[in-house]
Amino acid sequence: MPAAFPEFRLGSVLATSFTGTLSERHGSAVERIPTPHRLVDWLAVSGLAVDSCTTAQLDLARELRESIHAAATAAAVQDALPVPAVQVINDRSAQGRAAAILTPEGKRRWQLGSASCVEDALSVIAADAISIIAGERDGKLALCASPTCRAAFFDTSQSRTRKWCDMNTCGNRQKKARFHANQRKKPRTVE
Repeated sequence: MPAAFPEFRLGSVLATSFTGTLSERHGSAVERIPTPHRLVDWLAVSGLAVDSCTTAQLDLARELRESIHAAATAAAVQDALPVPAVQVINDRSAQGRAAAILTPEGKRRWQLGSASCVEDALSVIAADAISIIAGERDGKLALCASPTCRAAFFDTSQSRTRKWCDMNTCGNRQKKARFHANQRKKPRTVE
C-alpha cells in the first residue's frame, strides 16, 4: 500500500496557497505535489480542474511556485523583486487561456475552457500572484514567523499583524514550543 500524501494546506488566496504546496522550506521540507496526479488533485480542490498533467507540466508548476515564493518574499520584506522570478510569473500568466466569470453571489471565479490544460490553470495562479504582489488587493504580504517555515502569505486580517501562515500548524507549533520552554524554566517545588 503506498504511503499517503501530505494533506493540502489551503488558504483563501490562490497564489500563496500554491506556494504552500512546499512547506517547512527551512526545516524538513514537505512536498505536497510530489507527482503529476497530485498537482491535478490540488488544482481540482482549488477550482482549476484539469484532466491530466505530465512530468514536464509538474516541473513548470514547481518553477512557478518557487518564482511566486521568491517574488512574494521579496515584496514582503520590501526588497527588489528578483527579475528571473518576475519573468517566470509573467510568462506563465501570458501563456494560459482562462476567463474570469462573475458568480451569482457576486464573486469572481476563473473558468477554464473545456480543453484546458495545466498551463491554463498556471496562468490563473500567476495572474493571482501578480495582483497581490502589485498591491492591487486589500491586504499585505507577510512571512510566517516560524523559523522553519517562513512561507509567504497574504494577510487580510483587520490589523494586518498576523504572524503565521496557518494558525493550526505553524502558530500552534510555536505556541506549544513557547509553553514547553516556559515550563522548563519554572523551578519545581518539592512537596
